[in-house]
Amino acid sequence: MHHLHWRKIAVAAILLTTVYASNAQRSVELNLPDHDDKPYYFGIVLGFNSSHYNITHHPYFLQRDTISVVESKNSNRIHLGIMANLQLTKHLDLRGYPLNLIFSEKVFGYTQKLPSETSSTYEKQSVESIVMSFPLQVRLKSDRINNFRVYTLAGMKYDFDLASNSGARNSDNIVKVNKTDYGLEGGIGFQFFFPYFILSPEIKFSYGLSNVHSRDESLRYSNVIDKMNSRMILFSLHFEGGGTK
Repeated sequence: MHHLHWRKIAVAAILLTTVYASNAQRSVELNLPDHDDKPYYFGIVLGFNSSHYNITHHPYFLQRDTISVVESKNSNRIHLGIMANLQLTKHLDLRGYPLNLIFSEKVFGYTQKLPSETSSTYEKQSVESIVMSFPLQVRLKSDRINNFRVYTLAGMKYDFDLASNSGARNSDNIVKVNKTDYGLEGGIGFQFFFPYFILSPEIKFSYGLSNVHSRDESLRYSNVIDKMNSRMILFSLHFEGGGTK
């Protein structure tokens, strides 16, 4: 269902772009005509994200008969930040985020059968995160069609979790997560030029490369998991403008 939901968003974005681009072929007044001459500019980012962990089971999982299923469910939160954009060429930009806060929650679902019970029980555990993320991206832009443009982006990120519980005291019902992570990002976006600013809706996919699981053999919800890699889809609205000519 999660993939179908985002597929509908992508289809809607493509249809919107097609309609807007066809209308943009008509003669219209050009907003911010000198914008592409600015070497750099800044923006504000507001968005919505959906995240989960890609889980690899530990060999110990096969040796247990109490926990039969471990899964990470998608959970939705918001993010906000400040963007800095350096225009390298007419079609190529370098983007960074001096401030970028991502609020997320990772939800774990456990199906388990206790020795004293005949039926299975289902329990959920959650880990809250407040991530300070530092992405560095290269953005490839199309030619401007009047007040519209499309772009793609790719880059890397470094994350620091301000709410990490890796140093928490042992408790049987927690999964510990490391403070730092790094990964790859890629996405697509659209620029709509208005008289005083640029609105850029963007869809981005984020893939964590490091194992963020701080495994503890004494914790029954943790010892069945070997690796956890973060996965996130971000839908953002960039309000761009400013800079110098």
